[in-house]
Amino acid sequence: MAKVTLNHVWKRYGKIEAVIDLSAECKDREFFCLLGPSGCGKSSTLRMIAGLEEISEGEILIGDTVVNKVEPKDRDIAMVFESYALYPHKTVYANMAFPLRVGKRSYTNSEIKDRVHKAAKILEISEFLDRYPKQLSGGQRQRVAIGRAIVREPLVFLMDEPISHLDAKLRTHMRGELKHLQKVLNHTMIYVTHDQLEAMSMADRIAIMNLGILQQLGTPDEIFNQPVNQFVAGFVGDPPMNFIDCTLEASGDNWQLTNDSFKISMSPELIAKFKGKNGDLSSGPMEVVLGVRPENFIITNEKGNEESFPGEVYVTEPLGEDMIVDVTIPKNKLKLKTSVDLDIRMGDKVWLEAMKNKIHLFNRKTQQAYF
Repeated sequence: MAKVTLNHVWKRYGKIEAVIDLSAECKDREFFCLLGPSGCGKSSTLRMIAGLEEISEGEILIGDTVVNKVEPKDRDIAMVFESYALYPHKTVYANMAFPLRVGKRSYTNSEIKDRVHKAAKILEISEFLDRYPKQLSGGQRQRVAIGRAIVREPLVFLMDEPISHLDAKLRTHMRGELKHLQKVLNHTMIYVTHDQLEAMSMADRIAIMNLGILQQLGTPDEIFNQPVNQFVAGFVGDPPMNFIDCTLEASGDNWQLTNDSFKISMSPELIAKFKGKNGDLSSGPMEVVLGVRPENFIITNEKGNEESFPGEVYVTEPLGEDMIVDVTIPKNKLKLKTSVDLDIRMGDKVWLEAMKNKIHLFNRKTQQAYF
């Protein structure tokens, strides 16, 4: 097992910069996710760690060894791709045993058998060892691909969107299986995905990338509750965070967020947070962006207090116990999450109130978080 360190890593394809000055560390025995939209540089990063792509600049270490010039086969890593990449003419046993037969280290038939059966038992595919890939379901084939990586007992597992092509029910099942597997094996695992639900539910820490640049690195809780900018805040969460342009103004100790729909007084705790990082409002009102997650609105049929503001229900989407409600206010359409028991329908007038201890504020120009 080993940590993986990236020091000021760049990847250029001609004039295109796919990864820009990336520095990050995956700790030893950590489940580490690279998360971001298509084209953000996460797969290029993984392929550089694997040695499948050359590094344009910077260095990558596995353990304490710089591997920039080390061949992929000599890096002691195992990679699982989105496509299963199984040999269709070989049995499950032969597919899983293949890396042990072609590697630089020699294994006896007995050692190979022991490793394959051990991996098959962990993955619960022992009964399929004599079958061929075409006789397996998608989830079973993915387990075989993972088993082929396990038998090598590498320093680091690299996984490039290994379950993105599976159906929704199977993806949910495989998320739990992969998380459990990583804890059982107690190996370092770097996992690439564009699905924030996968990353949030599985990872110990997440590195969020966009346009080749690392946006934030932290635990799922830190990423969700303390996003550093609007991109992170909007990328993580389902439905995503609502953003509303506002003016932040102060009159003595009374600080308010105002726009065409509402006036929200900031609590002393939020004012202290803002002052601690950004100073005061001595230069006058500031144009900011208010961020509120869908579950952090209170929605009622009647006006609650002086800070409640009206909206009109655009559409409702019942989802079992929860309901997603689109509400229009002047210049904005908001997504809210509430109980399905709330008696509202399309066209109804409702009243909204933001939970003050859950709001976020962003700089309208830089999109960076104020707190």
